[in-house]
Amino acid sequence: MAGSEQHYTLPRGEMTKPAKVLIVVAPYYKDIADELIAGARAEIEAWGATHDLIEVPGALEVPTAIAMAGRMAEYDAFVALGCVIRGETTHYETVCNDSSRGLTLLGLQGLCIGNGILTVENRDQALARARVAEQNKGGGAAAAALHLLSLSRKWGAPKAGVGFLPAADDPARAG
Repeated sequence: MAGSEQHYTLPRGEMTKPAKVLIVVAPYYKDIADELIAGARAEIEAWGATHDLIEVPGALEVPTAIAMAGRMAEYDAFVALGCVIRGETTHYETVCNDSSRGLTLLGLQGLCIGNGILTVENRDQALARARVAEQNKGGGAAAAALHLLSLSRKWGAPKAGVGFLPAADDPARAG
């Protein structure tokens, strides 16, 4: 059983300058979401960071909300939380795959994201992964986001001039 296995966890890092984290949660299973949120908040506060929390209708909307916040708000890192429990249809695969893919693509674009969207077979598995006293994947997702932020700050700001966009002072020309 996975609960008895020993897993290595990176030591908690430190923030050398203030960090603000956005927790985006899909509270479809409210009791599970509340446990994930509690774990994420505790981990963020243990790192000395601050956070805001927003709710979205479902796991598919989590990447969209993070993308919007990444463009329009001032957050250093993001924590994606929610729970998808397998049902009788293929909707489970769609939600799991597309929410995960969306978060991965945002991460590859440079956002510091911890993915705490549970994808489980049943409610017991979800509770075991959500409870603060057990695995709490919400806290793990927050730690992942903050570790990525630490790496981002260590390596510096994104390099300018990547891509094929004209410089801001370069007039656009019609063909």
